[in-house]
Amino acid sequence: MTKRVSFIVTGALAIAFIAAGPRKFIDPQNMDLSVKPGDNFYQYANGNWLRQNAIPASKTSWGSFNELRDKSLDAMKTLLEDASKTTTKGRLYQMVGDYYMSGMDSLTIEKLGFDPIKPELARIEKVNNKATFLDELAYQRTQSNGMLFGFFVSQDRKNVSKYLPQFSQGGTTLPDRDYYLKNDTRSVKIRDAYRDNLTKMFGLIGEEPTQASQDADVIMRVETALAKAQMPRVEMRDPYKTYNKLTIADFNKLTPGINWTDQLTKFGAKGQDTVLVQSPAFFRSLDSLVAATPIEDLRTYMRWNILKGAAPFLSDAFVKQNFAFSKVLTGQKEQTPRWQRVSGLIDNSLGDLLGQLYVQRYFKPEAKQRMLTLVGNLEDSYKEHIKNLDWMSEDTKKKALTKLLSFKRKIGYPDKWKNYDGVTIARNDYYGNVKSASKWSYNYMINRLGKPVDKTEWGMTPPTVNAYYNPVNNEIAFPAAILQFPFFDFDADDAINYGGIGAVIGHEMTHGFDDSGRQYDADGTLRDWWTKTDADNFKKRADQVKEQFFGFKVLDSIKVNGQLTLGENLADLGGLAIAYDAFKKTAQGKSSGKKSMIDGFTPDQRFFLSWAQVWRINVLPETQAQLIMTDPHAPGIYRCNGPLANINAWYEAFNVKPGDKMYKKPEDRIKVW
Repeated sequence: MTKRVSFIVTGALAIAFIAAGPRKFIDPQNMDLSVKPGDNFYQYANGNWLRQNAIPASKTSWGSFNELRDKSLDAMKTLLEDASKTTTKGRLYQMVGDYYMSGMDSLTIEKLGFDPIKPELARIEKVNNKATFLDELAYQRTQSNGMLFGFFVSQDRKNVSKYLPQFSQGGTTLPDRDYYLKNDTRSVKIRDAYRDNLTKMFGLIGEEPTQASQDADVIMRVETALAKAQMPRVEMRDPYKTYNKLTIADFNKLTPGINWTDQLTKFGAKGQDTVLVQSPAFFRSLDSLVAATPIEDLRTYMRWNILKGAAPFLSDAFVKQNFAFSKVLTGQKEQTPRWQRVSGLIDNSLGDLLGQLYVQRYFKPEAKQRMLTLVGNLEDSYKEHIKNLDWMSEDTKKKALTKLLSFKRKIGYPDKWKNYDGVTIARNDYYGNVKSASKWSYNYMINRLGKPVDKTEWGMTPPTVNAYYNPVNNEIAFPAAILQFPFFDFDADDAINYGGIGAVIGHEMTHGFDDSGRQYDADGTLRDWWTKTDADNFKKRADQVKEQFFGFKVLDSIKVNGQLTLGENLADLGGLAIAYDAFKKTAQGKSSGKKSMIDGFTPDQRFFLSWAQVWRINVLPETQAQLIMTDPHAPGIYRCNGPLANINAWYEAFNVKPGDKMYKKPEDRIKVW
């Protein structure tokens, strides 16, 4: 599925707003002053913190974001426990409180075993030919059990005022197609562990060992075929390559064995005449695969998809086996505590209900106004940068400025909340609650068809420490919870806030002008607004960033994918440069001399140290190897150091000279925006 938004970090990380952060916003105790800033600024700024903060056994990484996420989970736990004890405050409290209690009721969950999915497994056993297989495939889709491919309803990138059914590649379980196709030691080890996991999972629903082993082979065979048909992750970043508008008739011709008119009707999307298909080649291969696969193997594939989707919500044997395989993928030592898993699930599935409670208790209204001021200051800085570009023509500059000034700003929380009408939550039915919320989400998506595009809708919940840019709406969004140290603190000096949240704002703005985002115009339409010369000039500079990051390694030998991470690296570089220039317009930014120093650091030094401490993180080797394949963000050390090596002011602030390991000649420093 093509990503429609770009984030400052992968995934949704949530926190509670803390009114007063730590007083020492740059703490030398966290630094390694034995390291020269120009050799490894990340280590200089964070070295002692990295040494003193081991990864907890229940985590795959530990850094600034993880600390904040744990605070968030504590806050959510308080909200959910309070709601679970309340009997007089209405539906909102009943929904989130009972959902939480159902997930914490391990005795009931244990008694049920895998009873909750037995009706679904029984349905699948009735599938006896390709026609009934396709019928069941459509039915399961409406139950939020999507199989074989992705399906969603979203805006048409070339007609953003209209929602359109869209199809994407899918059908696999492992994090990336390469896990099925590569034969290096790590990939083989993971495939072996996955096959073992399949065998054990099938055993947990009563299959004899021989049958379970045979079924595991079926899943490996089917998913490997799907992986071979999939487009590589890097190619999926191209918004034109993944934009293939087909009439339903032409889509039917592409897949003779699958009638999409019939499928869409059963999906609840009847009356459609056009769809977007991410990868036509994938669906051509999918059609051949379904035709060539015996019906008993297709049943096995369906059975596995039901099982893997339900496993986290079934009895302990399923949860433990699920985690046993996850340990191989990520290196995580201990299972995440149940209350954290349940809290996160409720935030994901009923986020606008939990979000209302969060905003009421933890969000300061004045934070929204402060954020709007910061966004305005960053926008002014960005305007100056665009006007002063020496590689862009005046005509394209005008269009770039129009796009910048058209950014829609979403701060804190939605203007209107989802009410989840139709969701039924029972205190003693955890799996039933999961299914009810999932089905509501599917129906909510389907019901967009034929309606005006709702540009007020958010892509994240309020208790999320993250931010995003959505190209089809040309919008930047900053959930309530990101306004907390190390990003922001009301009591911090401007250097801290501009080096933190300022750079985040600039990051999201730059996503509108990165290698993908720049291809959308001011109203969000995928439309070329560049002259060829300007586009070539941009590409030349973007290629320099790409090559810079291809030069970085993790775990001694694994290269960072400069192409996969290009959009985020461009956003980091642009965001930091824009934020610095905005900071220099503040009173602190203009100050100099000993009186301007705080805790021994100049304003400029504090700005760059604030930037660095946001990215401090320790990551398990297994997780780091996975992220290099799947994450569009570079590792924390390179998100910190990579942009800095291109910022002249950083060299001056820390007296970085030739011979220092991060030093780049002035003519080699990359400036895009």
